[in-house]
Amino acid sequence: MNLLHTIILTIHILAGLGIIALVLLQHGKGADMGAAFGSGASGSLFGATGAANFMSRATGVLATIFFCTSLGLAYIASERPKASGSVMDTMPVTTTPAAPAQMPAAADSKAKDIPK
Repeated sequence: MNLLHTIILTIHILAGLGIIALVLLQHGKGADMGAAFGSGASGSLFGATGAANFMSRATGVLATIFFCTSLGLAYIASERPKASGSVMDTMPVTTTPAAPAQMPAAADSKAKDIPK
């Protein structure tokens, strides 16, 4: 079960990093005006709109993988055996020392003058 948790967690982290990278690489809606002034989107590898479709689909696939791994990690975490008892049960038992003996009052002490 520990190996499965490690594998799912690794996929989860990689999918999260992939989503971050793809979102940062995508152009916003206002980027079309920059392409009109020679930004070079029409000469790209996927064509003028092919890159946008590919990147948005890849982002969707990675988001689905991220969602599924989140559910898988939550399921694995809920299936682990819970520790019974409290934290205080694991503490070592210590005994309190006996109260120290009363010290006799000194002869020149003012303690005997205090009313009771």
